Amino acid sequence: MTRRLYDLAAADESVRFSPFCWRTKLALAHKNLDYETVPWHFTDKPEIAFSGSDKVPVLVDGDRVVADSQAIAEYLDETYVNEPPLFGEPPARALTNFIRAWADRVLQPALVPILLPDIFPRLAAQDKDYFRSSREARLGCTLEELGTRREAAVAALQPVLAPLLATLKAQTFIAGEAPNYADHIVFGALQWARIMSSTALFEADGTLGTWMQSVLETYGL
Repeated sequence: MTRRLYDLAAADESVRFSPFCWRTKLALAHKNLDYETVPWHFTDKPEIAFSGSDKVPVLVDGDRVVADSQAIAEYLDETYVNEPPLFGEPPARALTNFIRAWADRVLQPALVPILLPDIFPRLAAQDKDYFRSSREARLGCTLEELGTRREAAVAALQPVLAPLLATLKAQTFIAGEAPNYADHIVFGALQWARIMSSTALFEADGTLGTWMQSVLETYGL
C-alpha cells in the first residue's frame, strides 16, 4: 500500500512550503509511516475534489482519505496505535491544543505580511492570479504595499517569537525531551518562513535554527 500526501508546491516543485503540510509530514515521520508526496498547486483544486476539500494537506491511506492537518494527525494517532503517540497523555494533548491556537492565530498571522510578497514570485504561473486576488482581498492591500511594510512586520515578529525562544533555551523541544505534535505545529510555521522568506528571520545556528535541525534529525529528514 502506498500512502499519498498532496503537498503544496512552488513553481519549482521541489520547493514544498505549506506550514500545514509540514505538520503532516512530521506526523507521518513520527509514526514511522512511509508515504509519497504529490506536488499540488493552488489552482489544482479539481485534483483533490474527491477529498471534499479544496486545500492541502490531503492524505490517501489505502481506502481512507483524510483532509486537514489536524484531522490527519488525529486519524494517524487513532489508526496507528502501536506507533509513538503524537499527542501524549490527555494533559499534553490539551497543551498541544493551546500551541495550535497560538500558531494559527498569532505566529502564522505575524509571518503573513513578511512572507506573502516573497511567495508570489516563486509560484507556478497558473497560481499567481489566484494568489494575488485572494490574498489582497483578504488583507485589503496589494502585495506591493505589503512589501513596503516589511521592516515593521519583521520588528513585530520578534515579541511573538519571544516565548518560543525562552522555552527552547530551557529545554530541547517544545514537548520536552523529544518532539511531538506541538513541535510539528510550530516547526511547520517556521519552515514556511525559512523556505520562502527572502531574508533570514532567525539565525541557522541560533536557538530556533538549532531546534529545527534537531527536529529534522530526530526523524531522519
